[in-house]
Amino acid sequence: MTEIDKLFAKPLTQVSDFVFDDDVVRVFPDMIKRSVPGYPTIVETIGLIAGQYAQSDSLIYDLGCSLGAATQSMRRHVRAAGCRIIAVDSSAPMVERCQEYLRAQDAMVEELTPVDVVQGDITQLELQPCSVVVLNFTLQFIAPSQRLGLLTAIHQALLPGGLLILSEKLAFADPQTQQSLEAMHYVFKRANGYSELEIAQKRSAIEKVMLPDTLQAHQDRLANAGFSHSHSWFQSLNFCSIMAHK
Repeated sequence: MTEIDKLFAKPLTQVSDFVFDDDVVRVFPDMIKRSVPGYPTIVETIGLIAGQYAQSDSLIYDLGCSLGAATQSMRRHVRAAGCRIIAVDSSAPMVERCQEYLRAQDAMVEELTPVDVVQGDITQLELQPCSVVVLNFTLQFIAPSQRLGLLTAIHQALLPGGLLILSEKLAFADPQTQQSLEAMHYVFKRANGYSELEIAQKRSAIEKVMLPDTLQAHQDRLANAGFSHSHSWFQSLNFCSIMAHK
């Protein structure tokens, strides 16, 4: 059962860097729903997009799958024959809970796209030929020096006509835009019940771990990785999702 996120509700003597441990896993569905504007829409639409671009008898990757929300959505919408999803996350607690959620989905729905859930470092993963890759709020947690290498490896693994779906929190080059949308993000969090203390402590925990880029930086990097075209398909406040075509 999902718990309410109270991880930062009490004053902490020292705020440690954010990690995807057992405590975070227990509250993660509540945390991300209350923290990321448009998250349910992004997840559901990822499934629809994957259903459009999945090629028969091909692999689909969900890299940094966390609890498998995008994987579950893709399983509902991918109808191409012979597909298999490989969901990968570096956090052992995330992988364990993701497997539980997928088993529950299997018990409720028949003939879903099969999934392998793997614990591993996606920057070291040997990607196999695939038609769709999802990085749903994952790249922002990868060291900036490793981002181009990961995207290049994804591009090389994608089949002709393949697609990368990349969702990220954005930074903005224009200070006024950055300040405005960041302020509105805090308004969104307050509206979802987070206190000023929770917002401040979460910000301290995550600011050295999650390093966002501008949309232009993302698109330039995707072009450098070999993608022929990329465009944003969704934005809510300072969160967006991009389609990048091989």
